[in-house]
Amino acid sequence: MFPILDQEVNGHPLVYLDSAATSQKPVQVIEAIDAYYREYNSNVHRGVHTLGTRATDKYEGAREKVRKFINATSVQEVIFTRGTTTALNTVAASYGRANLREGDEIVISYMEHHSNIIPWQQIARQTGALLKYVPLQADGTISLEDARETITSKTKIVSIMQVSNVLGVINPIKEIAAIAHEHGAIMVVDGAQSAPHMKIDVRELDCDFFAFSAHKMCGPTGIGVLYGKKELLENMEPIEFGGEMIDFVGLQESTWKELPWKFEAGTPIIAGAIGLGAAIDFISEIGPEHILEYEHKLTAYAMEKMSSIEGLTIYGPQSADQRAGVVTFNLEEVHPHDLATVLDAEGIAVRAGHHCAQPLMKWLDVSATARASFYLYNTEQDIDRLVDGLVKTKEYFTNVF
Repeated sequence: MFPILDQEVNGHPLVYLDSAATSQKPVQVIEAIDAYYREYNSNVHRGVHTLGTRATDKYEGAREKVRKFINATSVQEVIFTRGTTTALNTVAASYGRANLREGDEIVISYMEHHSNIIPWQQIARQTGALLKYVPLQADGTISLEDARETITSKTKIVSIMQVSNVLGVINPIKEIAAIAHEHGAIMVVDGAQSAPHMKIDVRELDCDFFAFSAHKMCGPTGIGVLYGKKELLENMEPIEFGGEMIDFVGLQESTWKELPWKFEAGTPIIAGAIGLGAAIDFISEIGPEHILEYEHKLTAYAMEKMSSIEGLTIYGPQSADQRAGVVTFNLEEVHPHDLATVLDAEGIAVRAGHHCAQPLMKWLDVSATARASFYLYNTEQDIDRLVDGLVKTKEYFTNVF
């Protein structure tokens, strides 16, 4: 089902535990992309010929699949982007620049990915707004009491990730959104780590914007989605200009197409959208709620097994029910990069570094960590291999030093 997993790395069967960075692709997604290039490769929207019509139908059909997947009200609220990073930058540069003034507040958290920090830093610098951080509890979670204390009548934008790519924490987005709205602020959600692993209902969350990437949810790289409430998107200006997004172009001025196309300048990511549509079909058939349930079991199993290794520290909540499928850890006196290198020699792929979350690393008082992240294709046997590899790593460095 996942062709890439059927191989050996360094003489060992591959154990892929880096899905938080990018997931592997099922054959259905690979075939959908291949079919586009082999059978009906054409640009969309512009042509009336057969290939162009087929491509347009598949491309816009993928948009409808996204709408249904996240329960958006209309396809006009679904904008294709290059990924979560582009989506968040679009909100910051368009909505933020137009609506923030000196003295206004933007609220984020210490656990945010750099993609949900740097755009707000830049817009705060340009507008004179103040960037504030919701503090974290000792276990890395966000308390609603702290959210209420941080979000004030001066707050105009709250932007929080739904699931931490480091701690695995599942944040109470619906409740934080309610607090934001009580103060007249909008709620932006980084859904890069949640959309692949759980049921997403943007109307139930009552978020104003929601961003996610295809490549973390069995889809291709290079495409993502920005959901936005229609009334907000209609009043926002695009930040990229050119073909596809225009209605009329004169010598001195131009007008834009209606939603969602006014935010999709240039030839769109056609194959990517088709691949994302196939990935949504794949995930929907399994059921996002079943994926999360399965990951809870895998995470609980991993934390129990890994906790038995002396000198190993697991960061974040100690209950698997509070996490998605992420376990971030350090092994005493072994640098995470050295640990990852030894595991790779055993055919086990984990990630090491700051995981694009340097403020969180500072909060944890570490320079880097190792991270094992699970998805629907992982098994308890994969975790057993990880634990065996960690024991070997510990023994190796004990003997060497």
